[in-house]
Amino acid sequence: MAAFAGGLGAAGAIARLLDREPREHTALDFAVLAAASFKASRTIASDEVTSFIRAPFVEGAAHEGGEEPVGTGDLQQAIGELVTCSRCIGTWVAAGLSATQMIAPRFGRIVTWSLAAAGANDF
Repeated sequence: MAAFAGGLGAAGAIARLLDREPREHTALDFAVLAAASFKASRTIASDEVTSFIRAPFVEGAAHEGGEEPVGTGDLQQAIGELVTCSRCIGTWVAAGLSATQMIAPRFGRIVTWSLAAAGANDF
């Protein structure tokens, strides 16, 4: 939780240093962020293409439903549980996409809209 809150605080501080003022977001912005978060979190948590991210923290093979967090009560297990749960990693993804849109608006918007389009394709 400290890393999550610290990351959001750091993003806010960087945005202030760069004189980036957050703009008001519309319902469309929220829908696009939701679709992008869905796609990115599902990709991280379960797709074979991102199995290298999960590999140090899980046992089992991607796409077979057999990936289980390794370790017992330590940081490795906590990260393993985070990266195998699409709802859990989705919170981090949403925060990262939101922070990126604030710090680097053009890049953040391209990434968010691209992921949203890919999420719509999955739907």
